[in-house]
Amino acid sequence: MTKQLAIIMVLLMTVFIGFGIIIPVLPEMVTPFHLGIMLAVYSAASFLMSPVWGALSDRYGRRPIILIGILGFSLSFFLFGISSDSLFIMYLSRILGGFFSGAVMSCAVAYVADITSEEDRTKGMGLVGMSIGLGFIFGPAIGGLLSQFGYSIPFFASSVLALFTFIFALLYLTESFTLHKRNQPGVIKVSRWKAFAGSIKYLYILGFLVSFTLAGLEFTLYYFEKVKFGITPMDMGYMFLISGIVGALVQGGIVRRFIKKGDEQKVIPIGLILSALGFFLLLLSKDFLTASIYLSIFAVGNALLRPCITSLITQKTKVGQGVATGLSSSMDSLGRITGPLIASAAYSLNIHLPFIVGGIICFAAISLLYRFVSLDRKKKLSAAA
Repeated sequence: MTKQLAIIMVLLMTVFIGFGIIIPVLPEMVTPFHLGIMLAVYSAASFLMSPVWGALSDRYGRRPIILIGILGFSLSFFLFGISSDSLFIMYLSRILGGFFSGAVMSCAVAYVADITSEEDRTKGMGLVGMSIGLGFIFGPAIGGLLSQFGYSIPFFASSVLALFTFIFALLYLTESFTLHKRNQPGVIKVSRWKAFAGSIKYLYILGFLVSFTLAGLEFTLYYFEKVKFGITPMDMGYMFLISGIVGALVQGGIVRRFIKKGDEQKVIPIGLILSALGFFLLLLSKDFLTASIYLSIFAVGNALLRPCITSLITQKTKVGQGVATGLSSSMDSLGRITGPLIASAAYSLNIHLPFIVGGIICFAAISLLYRFVSLDRKKKLSAAA
């Protein structure tokens, strides 16, 4: 299990390094309008496909779907690199990227759920989050450096990295959901929306809101800080580097070592409060140092939230892990569709508004957790009676 988990961590880290490389350069290549639409179509494709990939992995196994997703990632980055300012190719690249993204993320999470017990599930998800966080540590920093040689270079670098990741997975990634497991009587194959039922639906909505607020922040932060103190793509890369290190330390340290099964419901409100605090503090940022500190506070909150929510979903689901994590990834994508669009509209009204709205939503989302806890407790009492 340790070896399998280590391979998944390496795989996710390299995939998200490639994903993070492009973050500092995209705002320099397209207008805010097109950036918002590109983020939306990427997430829309992921929203539609993530549950499909998850269900396919329940049927055919995690490994082949993950491999397909990584190859698709490589192709999408290459297309953007050769776009030569062609908006059509740029949009095609983003659609393909979204199409294949769910194959990697939802199936990797399902893979971890396959190889961990419920007691170790949160630790496993913490390591997943740390791997993604490490990708976002190195990715934007590398992207900022590579952008000095041309804005297309980071995309070619991402494409090549994804190709090497595919070769690595082909050689070393074994199947976690074997044919024997897939044919077990207890494995239920159902529609994604069957998973969205009962008390667990509040966890999916909570996951959507976490993604929604994060996507809004990612979209508006560059433009906001450019007004505040003239941020550059290099500055943005280093800001993500700093906040990414903080987030990775939280997920690899606090979440993995100290949060046990049953603690998730206590940790999620802390994460939401810290995320809200980060939003409000960013309004006060006046230079690179203060912006990095405030973004890091937000990163701590986000680092606590994601593994705990995902762990609870995989513990409470009554359907196949592929379907459950596919729906979770789909809700994440839905947040990434709507987040930039709403944040863009709010930013056009007032540059401070996206951060105010994000902070309020994080505070309000605490009520969803308590709704989940209340219904889950009633269900247990009813079953006991």
